[in-house]
Amino acid sequence: MSNIDKDSSIDWARQAYEQLKQKQTQEKEERQKLEKETQEKEERQKLEKETQEKEERQKLEETNISDDDSIPELGDFDKEFTWSAMTLAAQGKKINEISLEEIDWLSRLRRGLEETRKGFVTDLLDKLGDDPLTPETLEDLETLLLRADAGFDSTDKVINALRKKLNEEVVGGEEGINFLKDELRSILEAPIKNSGKKFLVPAKGKLNIWLVVGVNGVGKTTTLGKLAHLAVSSKSKTLIAAADTFRAAAVEQLQIWGDRSNVDVISNKSKNADPAAVVFDAINSAISRETELLLIDTAGRLQNKNNLMEELSKIRKIIDKKVPNAIVESLLVLDASQGQNGLKQAKGFARSAELTGAIVTKLDGTSRGGVSLAVSLEVDLPIRFIGAGEGIRDLRPFNSFEFVEALLADK
Repeated sequence: MSNIDKDSSIDWARQAYEQLKQKQTQEKEERQKLEKETQEKEERQKLEKETQEKEERQKLEETNISDDDSIPELGDFDKEFTWSAMTLAAQGKKINEISLEEIDWLSRLRRGLEETRKGFVTDLLDKLGDDPLTPETLEDLETLLLRADAGFDSTDKVINALRKKLNEEVVGGEEGINFLKDELRSILEAPIKNSGKKFLVPAKGKLNIWLVVGVNGVGKTTTLGKLAHLAVSSKSKTLIAAADTFRAAAVEQLQIWGDRSNVDVISNKSKNADPAAVVFDAINSAISRETELLLIDTAGRLQNKNNLMEELSKIRKIIDKKVPNAIVESLLVLDASQGQNGLKQAKGFARSAELTGAIVTKLDGTSRGGVSLAVSLEVDLPIRFIGAGEGIRDLRPFNSFEFVEALLADK
């Protein structure tokens, strides 16, 4: 190789080296930049997640249970108090047996059913006065019952009973309203009587297991938290199983309720945890602690999703195998504002989930409180609890007499 060729080759090699070095430096800078961007992104996502979780915790505490733990106070001697006291007296309560908590709940229930009552009472019953019922009045009443989502079967039963009575005698306005109340109560009471249990309370000295089921968004987990509060208030040894492992916030939400009610929560916070395994652990804990009531929060599911229904069936099999003598209830949470859609959910779950009762929530702010009638008659499902607000004291055992009186409170 000549000197010229050698020098040219060295220059070429130097240029190649410098080019590769520059390329290497550029690639290194790009990697460092990418690593920095990735690290910053991860830090932002972590911060956003922590902020979101904090906001969710604050929201849960503020909207669901804060400002409502206080002991009810006696208000004014007004129309609301008088109505509540008279409703208790009508059930045979004596003055020394009436509690402020009962008065407070009836006031809440009356306010909660206001939207349903507006369409039901103001549009028709206020017009009756003392005038006798007429066929036209029954047609109007039929329309209002359907509008309140009472369902076709319930509406037909009520209207046919009124029509029969009207054919036999002249029915005055007040008599007609009392007859209507009796018919509505009979619909609500029938499945309760068939169940053999007037009210659903945990049996003392035994393990009671209540499965809480329902679709997402109906207030299922919140309702379970309120049930825990009720159970503790009635001196029942209570434990919660967080078996809704598919919704990220469910376990945390239950933990807040558990802390507030001083009830332990059995959970598995790992991703995609097996709900049946959580129930298995919860049953073992319940046995060792001599728990009287084990509340199980299950994953939100649609009534027509077979795989989720099979998961629920798996949980039932574990319960039957481990504690065959336990008293098991399967309670469906229904959002009253969903009206007929809620009725469809009840029918679907009744076929697949071995339901023993319903919990109707969110009666406040909806005009569809009549769906309780449809659930009782068309699904033959006893209503066990009702919710008329977001607070911890806004869930109570269902009482058909009080419900109907609150529904027709303006008369």
